[in-house]
Amino acid sequence: MKIILETNRLFLRELFENDYKDLCEILQDKDVMYAYEHSFSKEEVENWYNKQIENYNENGFGLWAVIHKETKDFLGQCGLTIQKINEKEYLEIGYLLKKKHWHKGYATESVLGCKNYAFETLKAEKVYSIIRDNNIASQNVAKRIGMEKTEEIVKHYYSMDMVHYIYEAKNSIKYNK
Repeated sequence: MKIILETNRLFLRELFENDYKDLCEILQDKDVMYAYEHSFSKEEVENWYNKQIENYNENGFGLWAVIHKETKDFLGQCGLTIQKINEKEYLEIGYLLKKKHWHKGYATESVLGCKNYAFETLKAEKVYSIIRDNNIASQNVAKRIGMEKTEEIVKHYYSMDMVHYIYEAKNSIKYNK
């Protein structure tokens, strides 16, 4: 088990095959997946899992399992991905939590951990969160960790045009190159 980072109550680790049932609980829940406008099929969950493993191998990061330190419960996913939009690459912090773990501060805690990891470990100059216009909860998480809305874009997904806001945080640490 490869632990990537720790926060007060959580640790984030790479996914492994035994996490499939937990991923299904998240990705197949229409309430959790409302910003995607659909819950995932079995094949889409498998593709999602495989994409994270590919991201770990290609980039050294991806969406990680969010695990409660005390209970060892799988709460959801949070991590970093590269998103390409209009020929520009964004280092994005993304997350999805099981519905039963909403409103407990886990999203903010894990997202802040990922922001710190991006700045301190990856030495990234900026990180982003790309959030649906109707996803007020995620917009509030972004604001709580010091992100500001900088752009509005339209993404075409699942045969629909969806307005998204791009939130950005800048690294205040200057590194010698």
